[in-house]
Amino acid sequence: MSSAHGLTDVIAKADALAVAGRSFSPTPFATGLDPLDEYLSGGVRSGELVLIGGPQGVGKTTFALQMARHVAASGGVALYLCYEHDERLLMRKLIALEAGLLAGDDAPTLQQIVAILEVSAATPDGMLGRLRSLPAAAEALQRIMTYGDRLQLAKASGRSTGLTEIRDLAAGLSSRGVVFVDYLQKVSTRGMDSLGEDERVTVIVEGLKDAAMDMGVPVVAVAAADKSGIGEGRTRLHHLRGSTALAYECDIALMLNDKWHVVARHHLMYDSVNAERFHDWVVCTIDKNRSGKADVDLEFRKRFAQSRFEAAGALVREELIDDRVFRE
Repeated sequence: MSSAHGLTDVIAKADALAVAGRSFSPTPFATGLDPLDEYLSGGVRSGELVLIGGPQGVGKTTFALQMARHVAASGGVALYLCYEHDERLLMRKLIALEAGLLAGDDAPTLQQIVAILEVSAATPDGMLGRLRSLPAAAEALQRIMTYGDRLQLAKASGRSTGLTEIRDLAAGLSSRGVVFVDYLQKVSTRGMDSLGEDERVTVIVEGLKDAAMDMGVPVVAVAAADKSGIGEGRTRLHHLRGSTALAYECDIALMLNDKWHVVARHHLMYDSVNAERFHDWVVCTIDKNRSGKADVDLEFRKRFAQSRFEAAGALVREELIDDRVFRE
């Protein structure tokens, strides 16, 4: 049951923390992506529900997993529940990501890492021995081991992993961590078969927001777009599949779009040579931000062969299309 606190008590508690040199506001967890953290006033905070949306294949899982890796590598705890990939594939993605951070363009691809780990031959030094044949890969695994206990991976099931199970898995995080759910529309709603998709999504998103507030952790959820948000054109918050509760309940909405699909037409028509580079970038729009500035368009370079984005991005300089027409 919720309890009420007199304003005087709230002020007294804040005052005591100030005297002790502590902050009354929750410490943000940085995403590790710049300047996204700047516009989020340092990152994501306890009690917040953060949505990462966009069309299929735009890199939502890569974006979320890179955030989770940064939380753990920075000393926090990240719980990553994935409804589409098992822990082994996520581990391989993280090795590729970490190698990319270490060696840049010289780092091996995810495909190369998967291939060498799947060799059917005894290796005395185990995974390290195999990875030593690839640039920075063994070092990447060693670096992962320094924060591996703080990055918890869970293979979730759309049949059995519901809100109760997510709370149980996240129970030990307290204020030290961030919960990642990949992805929201697959959270189990067993026993609610009579409900339509909008009603089921409403139950899920309200439950995730309640969990964020009750447990004092940020919840970052990947969300799929409906048919109107797939294909050419710009995917926005209202295109996410399910219900208007998504837009209402979330505190932050980060919408990803391939830059090639969302730049205004004149950039493609009159500078076609340079326009080809737009294929290499994703636009991350801060579509909603309760605590700061929204409607901000940032761009990050894709390094999908290494399962990552370049962490240093920038504001988009080009004009972008809106939902229906070109702004020209």
